[in-house]
Amino acid sequence: MFVRALTLGNFRSWEGFSSDLQTGCTVFIGPNGSGKTNLLEGLGYLATLDSHRVSADAALIRTGTTRANVGAAVVNNGRELSVEVELNSSAPNRARVNKSPVRRTREILGILKTVLFAPEDLALVRGEPAERRRFLDELLTTRLPRLAGVRADYDRVLRQRSALLKTAARASRADLSTLDVWDGHLATHGSVLLAQRLRLVHDLAPHLAASYQSIAPSSREAHLRYRCSLGESLPAELLDPARSPGTDDQAVIEAAFLSELAAARRKELERGVCLVGPHRDDLDLRLGTEAVKGFASHGESWSFALALRLASFALLREDGTDPVLLLDDVFAELDRPRRAALAKAAGAAEQVLITAAVAEDVPEELDACEIGVEMVGGEDGRTSRTVAIEAEGWEQ
Repeated sequence: MFVRALTLGNFRSWEGFSSDLQTGCTVFIGPNGSGKTNLLEGLGYLATLDSHRVSADAALIRTGTTRANVGAAVVNNGRELSVEVELNSSAPNRARVNKSPVRRTREILGILKTVLFAPEDLALVRGEPAERRRFLDELLTTRLPRLAGVRADYDRVLRQRSALLKTAARASRADLSTLDVWDGHLATHGSVLLAQRLRLVHDLAPHLAASYQSIAPSSREAHLRYRCSLGESLPAELLDPARSPGTDDQAVIEAAFLSELAAARRKELERGVCLVGPHRDDLDLRLGTEAVKGFASHGESWSFALALRLASFALLREDGTDPVLLLDDVFAELDRPRRAALAKAAGAAEQVLITAAVAEDVPEELDACEIGVEMVGGEDGRTSRTVAIEAEGWEQ
């Protein structure tokens, strides 16, 4: 899979951008603040409908405008599809495939698959559980786009149930007659999501161990395990990443979900929040027997974050799709062994798009062509951009 062309309109700092792209390695080179990251962010958004830098779409629309566009021509197994998303500040976002509107924006998921490694990835190891849940769910949706609907349904039910619990916490005579119904919906959607997360952890764990070993061969072994909020209601063996998922796992999880909801009801009513479900779960990341968060050195934390992305790339390739690898200004952050490990993975990808402040940050073995990114025009020097394609390494 590769992106043949990328266009941006009023996206982040870009008033407009349009360029053809090649297979192999391409480096966007320019000073900090010139908008290089925004190019990869746009592609990442097309792949996941999410940004790796901000949680709200409004921040992606260029200041002073109300609408932004991101589009790409994506080639997969010889077939080309054009995909475009229009982001609106005061209306729902819209999407098109081959210039034809789709009913829901999430219908474009799966057309473009990417793995993005960025400085923000250190939060996967050192940040809050929400960062690790997001990592799991984005990878899950990349593998199985249909699960975007399951995630949306779960989030919708969670909001409704949480609102009911909050009302009950404030009013002693609140009507709770529908709480059992919401429990059932939450368990139904949540069991699908949880079963797929556990399957993903099972599939990802060996790739993580291998990736970390390639980065830090003298270090302890990297482990990955799912930490679930269902407690003792869920059989412990289901959480073992070495266990092969079973066909009846979802039914077992749903029953455990309902049991735990019943047990936690009094606490939930007292606190006015939903205490059970995938939205409360986490990933347990370990080196040997020690938790990475709080115990690992800075270098070990970087290695683990990089290993998670390399493992994701290897897993998607194993599924039969070679994702586009996006490397956002990370080589400057890495020492020689980590640069070598990342360069090896990048060299095997069909297409790699890299940002760097200077060409020297990119390992020579990647044999990349270069696109220079410069600030031009505008009173503030940031209202428009231009790119200059370097002749060396570029196939006209």
